[in-house]
Amino acid sequence: MTTVTYEAFGARGDGETDDLPAIVEAHAFANERGLPVHARDGATYYISGRKLTAIVQTDTDFGTAHFIIDDTRLENHRSWVFEVRPSRRPIQLEGVTSLKRGQTKLPASLPHPGLVIVSDEGSKRFIRRGLNQNPGSAQTDVFVADTDGSVDPSTPILWDFQRITSIQVLPLNETPLTIRGGHFTTIANQAESTYNYHARGIAIRRSNVSVVGLEHHVQGEGAQGAPYSGFLNIAQCANVTVQDALLTGHKTYKTVGAAGKPVSMGSYDILVNSAVHVSFMNCRQTNDIMDRQYWGIMASNFSKNLLYDGCVLSRFDAHQGVHNATIRNSTLGHMGINLIGGGTFLAENTTVRGMTFINLRADYGSTWQGDIIIRNCIFAPSGPKDRISVIGGSNDGQHDFGYPCSMPHRVVIEGLRIEDANPLASYRGPTLFANFNPQFISDSFQQPFPYAPTREVALKDVVTASGLPLRLSDNAFMFKNTIVK
Repeated sequence: MTTVTYEAFGARGDGETDDLPAIVEAHAFANERGLPVHARDGATYYISGRKLTAIVQTDTDFGTAHFIIDDTRLENHRSWVFEVRPSRRPIQLEGVTSLKRGQTKLPASLPHPGLVIVSDEGSKRFIRRGLNQNPGSAQTDVFVADTDGSVDPSTPILWDFQRITSIQVLPLNETPLTIRGGHFTTIANQAESTYNYHARGIAIRRSNVSVVGLEHHVQGEGAQGAPYSGFLNIAQCANVTVQDALLTGHKTYKTVGAAGKPVSMGSYDILVNSAVHVSFMNCRQTNDIMDRQYWGIMASNFSKNLLYDGCVLSRFDAHQGVHNATIRNSTLGHMGINLIGGGTFLAENTTVRGMTFINLRADYGSTWQGDIIIRNCIFAPSGPKDRISVIGGSNDGQHDFGYPCSMPHRVVIEGLRIEDANPLASYRGPTLFANFNPQFISDSFQQPFPYAPTREVALKDVVTASGLPLRLSDNAFMFKNTIVK
């Protein structure tokens, strides 16, 4: 046997028989022998809600086969259908008790090049504000290190760790693994609309993985439903590329947030957590990127070096921090670009149709510790035509988010067209920055947790459809020390 098929283990592929046990057995057999797996073209494999997960450790070609994932009756809503897993287990790193921001070498050697994930449960960061308020998350960092402990400079250490409660090394697989094809349809759950995230897709936990030509559709979303934590859930890994994928935004449901008030509840088809060097190339979604009944398709936390290239998707979102992100040759829909984090963010040859071109998330302090570069882009605002801002957010300096907050240190725009034709009569032209703090109009305003304005702005070739010039902000006082070139 040179390839493994699901039919060899009893799969029928008739769309009615539960083929999940056969799929699980086929992958287990393939993993033991290092053999690729091929689905049968034209087959329709029915995936029940049984608590079974197919562990993928070899190349898998789903081809033109269809997979129906029935989430209407689940034994365990946290049971992935597929998990791409490395053959080597993570190890706990001994002898490292502290780290410094920017440290270039660990005081220990590694058994192999690895992805290092470190946390301090005693230090809380990203202390969320607003309707989904929470007490924060453990200070967490993720970076790549070589066998001698040298930290990859493209994934720098971002926090001081005076104490470490966990530090583990995950293998960086040298051999690439490819998942190709497949037409997946989720029959959506009908559970209560609460923050009870369902994990019912493909979990990628292995480094050096390519997902090519996959399709995911969603059917049966009704009056209520629990959210999903990504059909593609990429976490604790490095060097993952998703290419030529067709994905689906999920229906937005309402629930009660932590503040006891109604909130719209996020549900994702893409989720990236504690991962580095993750790229989405030529990806699309099945529903209209401007249809507000569907939640933004993507979210991420604690990640570095994320890329959209040639994508048409409703959202790019960094919740609890991204370090370095690039969006090029793409179109973003109604939920646009949402950022928290630092490093360099680059938008190039990209159209954004959100309320702002970039939204610095107010629930995490509207902070970006680094530079924002916008080059040869189009901003087609979807909000009211009386007040338009390229970069939005807010921070009144009254909340401790667990870190110092600032606007981007430097903003560079080299070619931007703002589609603001036919505005309301009260419109005075677009602003680069929204009014982040309307109360901050004199030096007497007290900020227990100061919010630092942008230091420098460089503008070139900014054009508006209205003919009105781009202004810095409606709050000139906040930017009195900002240098504009």
